[in-house]
Amino acid sequence: MSTLACTPRFTLKQLVAATSLAALATAPAAFADPIEIQINNTLPTGSFAHTFLEEFSERLEDEAPGRFNVRLFMGGTLGTEEDVLQGLGMGTHHASLAASAVTQFNARTSVFDLPYLFENREDVAHFIDSEAGDMLREGFEGTGMRLLAMWDNGFRVITNNQRPIVAPEDLDGLRIRTPNSRQRVAMFNALGANATPLAFGEVYSALDQGVIDGQENPAHVAESARLYEVQDYLSVSNHIYLPTFLVFGEPFLNRLADEDLEVLERVAQAMTAWTFDWGDEADESVLAELEQYLEINEIDFTAFQEAALPLYDDPVFVDAIGQDMIDTTLDVMNAR
Repeated sequence: MSTLACTPRFTLKQLVAATSLAALATAPAAFADPIEIQINNTLPTGSFAHTFLEEFSERLEDEAPGRFNVRLFMGGTLGTEEDVLQGLGMGTHHASLAASAVTQFNARTSVFDLPYLFENREDVAHFIDSEAGDMLREGFEGTGMRLLAMWDNGFRVITNNQRPIVAPEDLDGLRIRTPNSRQRVAMFNALGANATPLAFGEVYSALDQGVIDGQENPAHVAESARLYEVQDYLSVSNHIYLPTFLVFGEPFLNRLADEDLEVLERVAQAMTAWTFDWGDEADESVLAELEQYLEINEIDFTAFQEAALPLYDDPVFVDAIGQDMIDTTLDVMNAR
């Protein structure tokens, strides 16, 4: 026995109204003015990430007055970095300024784990604008998110309480705290140190008690966490550079009119150089502050690059990044 569905009768006026509503529901510019953009970040208010996002909001307002209403959610108030990134593709979140968690969604972003790949921010800018940068961006395809820009996060440096680190052999035998990262552990062990993964909350006491000799982090961490109280030397090793990734969810972007999307992309990408300049100035300021507490030195960057080169063929790195991404990146950087 079949059941026939009853077709309701509509007046011409009702049909026109229904058609108009359907068109509005599928139109790309389904937003009323202003367009609300919720951006997540796990760092607190007052951090460099907060400064960057506030600048982004101001630039959007200058470029398109009243069109965008940017709401910043600092300190992970919308969820963990991983949860928010997953939510971008599901349409439950709009955008995130994210860092290391991005590697779980786009393995090519792990290229930044390669040690001594970039000596300065000019090298990073060259990478971003190159074929390798394009390849990294393509790695977001199918993730439900799109990379609008890569902004600064900073270089990592080494502090310790034994001696200045100038050449690779100066690391021999030093117990250096690392995050719980296979790549970072492999790097320091290959360079002769004894890598010691440890939660950051335990670092100060471990240094104070002599459980470890040193640690590696951006210089501003050594200042804000007062690690200079239990360290004697800071070596500007720049062994790892990490960016922050401004990513937007595809469901959110698909609702934008072309002209609104163009403004977002243009402003986000124009911000990159500004964040790099900001980062250079911040580094100078922090190091100047730390000079009253620590002996600061430069390293032999070329010697460290050569010592770290075998790691570029190590399965720990190749399996995580992809051989094609590594090869393209090296071609780009060697041609610089």
